[in-house]
Amino acid sequence: MNDESDPVPAPFVLVPPRVAGIPLVVASPHSGRAYPRDFLALSRVDYMALRHSEDFHVDELLADAPDLGASLIHATFPRIYCDTNREAGELDPAMFDAPLPPGCNSTTQRVRAGLGVIPRISATGLPLYRRRLPLAEAHARISRFWAPYHAALSTLLDAQVAAHGACLLVDCHSMPGIRPGIGQEAPHFVLGDVWGTSCAAPITAAAEESLRAQGFRTCRNAPYAGGYITRHYGNPAAGRHALQVEISRPLYMDESRLVRREGFAAMRTVMTTLLRAMAGVAAGLSRAPVPLP
Repeated sequence: MNDESDPVPAPFVLVPPRVAGIPLVVASPHSGRAYPRDFLALSRVDYMALRHSEDFHVDELLADAPDLGASLIHATFPRIYCDTNREAGELDPAMFDAPLPPGCNSTTQRVRAGLGVIPRISATGLPLYRRRLPLAEAHARISRFWAPYHAALSTLLDAQVAAHGACLLVDCHSMPGIRPGIGQEAPHFVLGDVWGTSCAAPITAAAEESLRAQGFRTCRNAPYAGGYITRHYGNPAAGRHALQVEISRPLYMDESRLVRREGFAAMRTVMTTLLRAMAGVAAGLSRAPVPLP
């Protein structure tokens, strides 16, 4: 869905397990690439510049998850249009033509940086809009896109807890190869467990072990400890575990031209190997462990 003229599809794609299910949900909330025409008309940033905010084809890197017994969910709409990894109330009052309703959280660091649930700036820091937006526009995007995605994700996780007594969410993203504002090369992967609070320690350790065994450099929680999704859904005391995985984009794509590298298929295999390790952990969370495929 890379064509500017593509109509906006349903808010998400959900692929159920293709084999006996285990309490594992794999998600890509930022790989959506269907841009609404009215959004493109409002934006002062060109189409290719907008696309630099995408987690480029991360959904495809995760495509083998259902073969391991996991459910796979990914958003179809772009994060720069509406960001599922923010609270619904993280709105910037400077963006809209009317006062924000009570209950909005406009003081978070992300909102101040221009990266609320309706972003104000592009990935390169450029202002997105030609004018202030109607507040009704924010409500419409949240209602049509953010809310259905989270409703579906919540339903998936609740179903796993009901069936197995626990669940694991692996929330996958991509990151620039050079850390913004620092100029240092990023690690190959950053594992975010909100400093040990969103999932049990053996889960993060298993992910780290899988990636390092495949020859990759990993880091925990810095600079990405986990966004709204990891923080909101991770509650280990209630049997709900959430781990954020950030993949360095140069491993599989050309960041400037937004095209796959030759290593794209190999990186899909890497992610399948990681998800197989996560499937083993998830099966162990179940009251009645499910044999792995």
